[in-house]
Amino acid sequence: MSNPQNVILAGGIAAFLAVLLGAFGAHGLKASLNDYEMDVFKTAVQYHMMHALGLLVIGVLMHHYTSSYWHYAAWAMLAGIILFSGSLYVLAVSGIKWLGMITPIGGVCFLAAWLLLPLAILHR
Repeated sequence: MSNPQNVILAGGIAAFLAVLLGAFGAHGLKASLNDYEMDVFKTAVQYHMMHALGLLVIGVLMHHYTSSYWHYAAWAMLAGIILFSGSLYVLAVSGIKWLGMITPIGGVCFLAAWLLLPLAILHR
């Protein structure tokens, strides 16, 4: 994601998927998931949407400020969505417990992405 348009595109697609998966979880999986699995799925949707919006913010800021840190932040945020939320989605619907080991890697990606935002502003 080397330009703002690609980051905004990725953020929009990620937000669309978060809404789609949230609706699917609320309506399509309600009867088949237990309370714990539904909570895991809801956490995945919540973090997915927050970070999709984060991608949109990064894309907009890339238009105004130049820094290579924006690219790293965007990639880290996208990786976090895939690893954190993705592992929780699969964990919730499949019950494969070892996926829980991937989730913290996604969390670290989220942390890195948010840390890179102020660095991008400071190093423009």
